[in-house]
Amino acid sequence: MTRSTTPAPLDRTSPLPLWAQLLDELRRRLRAGAFGEAFPGELELVTDYGVSRHTVREALRRLRDEGVLDSSRGRGTRVRRTAIEQPLGSIYSLFRQVESQGMTQESIVLDQGRVENSDAATALGLAEDAELFHLERIRCADGAPLAHDQVWLPWELGSALMEADFTHAALYDELATRCAVRITQGREQISAVVPTPAQRTQLAVPRGSACFAIERTGSTTRTPVEHRRSLIRADVFSLLAEWSPRGYSLNSATSRHG
Repeated sequence: MTRSTTPAPLDRTSPLPLWAQLLDELRRRLRAGAFGEAFPGELELVTDYGVSRHTVREALRRLRDEGVLDSSRGRGTRVRRTAIEQPLGSIYSLFRQVESQGMTQESIVLDQGRVENSDAATALGLAEDAELFHLERIRCADGAPLAHDQVWLPWELGSALMEADFTHAALYDELATRCAVRITQGREQISAVVPTPAQRTQLAVPRGSACFAIERTGSTTRTPVEHRRSLIRADVFSLLAEWSPRGYSLNSATSRHG
């Protein structure tokens, strides 16, 4: 599902004050993933919406009070990031972590079908020309892109997922429901990479920001059933470590606009 990030005109005939309409409009654009690099200044918003500076200031004041915007001298106004923590070292679900924070996890499905991929097949312990189920998505939270995600499964298993609607569904939930399969273990490698111009546009990555490339192979007992490659915005994903007398654990955190 694609949402417009461009300004929409305000309704001068509405009884709702212009500042309140502008507030709702800016919230809409934030949910759609706008303002990835920088939040517009007051004069730009005055021009975009044809309203007074007082109207703009009132709408921005409300966003700051809500904790959505952060203003500081010399840095202008930025969208504040709110972290979503999810543990590494276990089978975690980005879908479940986003939803647990009260946000809507949606996906733009780019491909869902039968393919051949020699690298993925090898990772799954199959012949290079084995047929695979392939799912490719842009993962979003409240409309803002978080990650580009590709997953391959053996076709004998994944064929049952061809009718699943992955615009708002978790792969692991669908595997459990449709295939009676639960991934219980795996291996994951995380690397820092510089996104290509196309990837930066696709994920609305701010200029100069890096991404995390994550490659995962998930298994049931000792049988590999899932090979996944994800590219996640580094400005909304970080690694966290915790320690205590009981030991050391590594965690990750994702964040969203607003």
